Amino acid sequence: MIVRKLYLLLLCCLPLSIVAQNKVMTPERLWSLGRVSAVTLDPSQSKVLYTVRHYDTKTEKSQGSFYLLDIQTGKSIEFTGLEDKDFIQWDANGLYAVEDEKLILSKDKGMTWKTIADNIPDFEDGRISPDGKRIAYTKRVLIQKVKGKEIYDDLPNTTAQVYTDLDYRHWDTWSDGKISHVFVAELSNIKATEKDILQGEPYSCPQAPFGGSEDFIFTPDSKGIIYVSKKKEGVDYAQSTNTDLYLYSIDNGTVINLTENRKGYDTQPMFSKDGSRLAWLSMAIDGYEADKNELIVMDWKTRKTENLTQDWDETIDGGFLWSQEGQKIFLTTSFRGTQQLFEVSTKDQIGKSKVKQVTRGNFDLTRLVGQSGNALISTRTDFNHAAELFRINLDGGELQQLTAVNDSIYNQMDMGKSELRMVKTKDGQEMGVWVIYPPHFDKNKKYPTLLYCQGGPQSALTQFYSYRWNFQLMAANGYIIVAPNRRGMPGWGVSWNEAISGDWGGMPMQDYLTAIDEISKESYIDKDRLGCVGASYGGYSVFMLAGMHQGRFKSFIAHDGLFDMKSWYGTTEELWFANRELGGNYWQTPTPKSYKEYNPSNFVQKWDTPILIIQGGLDFRVPIEQGLEAFQAAKLHGIKSKLLYFPNENHWVTHPQNSILWQREFFSWLKETLK
Repeated sequence: MIVRKLYLLLLCCLPLSIVAQNKVMTPERLWSLGRVSAVTLDPSQSKVLYTVRHYDTKTEKSQGSFYLLDIQTGKSIEFTGLEDKDFIQWDANGLYAVEDEKLILSKDKGMTWKTIADNIPDFEDGRISPDGKRIAYTKRVLIQKVKGKEIYDDLPNTTAQVYTDLDYRHWDTWSDGKISHVFVAELSNIKATEKDILQGEPYSCPQAPFGGSEDFIFTPDSKGIIYVSKKKEGVDYAQSTNTDLYLYSIDNGTVINLTENRKGYDTQPMFSKDGSRLAWLSMAIDGYEADKNELIVMDWKTRKTENLTQDWDETIDGGFLWSQEGQKIFLTTSFRGTQQLFEVSTKDQIGKSKVKQVTRGNFDLTRLVGQSGNALISTRTDFNHAAELFRINLDGGELQQLTAVNDSIYNQMDMGKSELRMVKTKDGQEMGVWVIYPPHFDKNKKYPTLLYCQGGPQSALTQFYSYRWNFQLMAANGYIIVAPNRRGMPGWGVSWNEAISGDWGGMPMQDYLTAIDEISKESYIDKDRLGCVGASYGGYSVFMLAGMHQGRFKSFIAHDGLFDMKSWYGTTEELWFANRELGGNYWQTPTPKSYKEYNPSNFVQKWDTPILIIQGGLDFRVPIEQGLEAFQAAKLHGIKSKLLYFPNENHWVTHPQNSILWQREFFSWLKETLK
């Protein structure tokens, strides 16, 4: 009976021709994949510690296991001893972790543990100093009382929250008056020597909502801590991206701003192996979160700085690592629709470019783990494969796969192919467009086709692997996907990346239409069955195109899309983004185009096509009124429409069963509207 129910369930979700094959990706298979995450190299740089996490869609719980991979032999063994512990680091002294508010150390690869110190409550992230004598760690501290029951002791049951300034909520969480601070202490007696290095300051480190231990590091002599913080509050905080690197002296508590003259994001501080130089990523413009990200190096003795990528016509949207000898820095960034490895020379090379491409191919290098001899270890994805560990030869850039966690599933499946095609835009520029084909593609047949609109708007469209916007799954359902690298995306030069700001509804919309029109010239595209889908700015694009597509599309799907720019400006939390991208607020004179010509809600009268609208209840980036307004407008305008609402999801869909339901509704809607 269970098998029959599962078969009927899949039958409802997939076209009959694909169900008969039963060898393609399904939502359930997607969630059965093991999710590989690299942790660190061991002190000898010959082994990789990594995790594999599996999800149980029935219980919605996950279980992760640790493994240790020998880089030379390619063999992995399960690494026990770190389960249910908060890993800190692995250095020459051993493995450090926190368990039950205790700092513990293992010198035998997790087989046995010794308690180093007690009393580390509310631990979040941590680092051990180079000399092994100190620990820096973060925990949340109360800065301001905002809960009514904390303000009024005689009202213990009130649920009220009181705010007097902006930044009262962020991403998916309302402020409770607490923020993260960095603490430093002597390992010999943490409780007695603990210091809050931001004592009394209403500023956070790590940076909300996704910052971690990369936001604070020890100096090479273990006498100082460099930390990242945006030292602004309220309205100023909500409109600024000016994070700085601060140097805190552990001995006397003095603080120096190392990047005072840099007004944008300063992030990811990292010392060279010999401690002589400090590198970090830096943007120049305050309030512009997608500004060109440069690689800056500071001589730690003289404090002299150099911009190593000033003359390079790309931005850095990945991570970086110092080479072992300190003469190079390796970085990953978007480039021509993929995520590639580059090396940057830290030497003066008169008349030569400092930046050199190391790898090439249709894949993404998603996280650099470390250097092992003449190779780098990184995770890698492509449209058909989730993250696995790879070894990159630094001489020629060749990749060697080290883990194959999901091959047993992939080997049972037929996969489609993808190609990057170059298309001329309306204004005569070259635009890369990814085209993803179904398994067993036959150019003599006609296929329904989806125009995919990427979010961001300045995020890259590369060979990513998503557990929601999964191109392999879309193709498995019999669709061709057209995914344009429209203007606004990194990897195609700084000017192309910047061109979208203030012009959301202008040339980027023409880029979309050019892409679908050009690819639709192919005989295998069924122009009577075109759909348009996207999330965030991609959802905005769907709403915008719904009023200007002139009959091209037969179906739309918008997830957490921006529908009315005036109400969105009044409710979104990161105003630096809105100010830059929309050209300012809606009450200024003259009113920016974003609130008139480029406002989807102004063109509902032209909507004439079925639309599925998806909205998360905890999305503070694109708040709930955007989806509700769009759905109400569609219904009142007489458009066939459906609202899919997730009360417990933010800008993403992270719960397993919600994600599977999302996929079922997504493909059910397309099947219904693209018959």
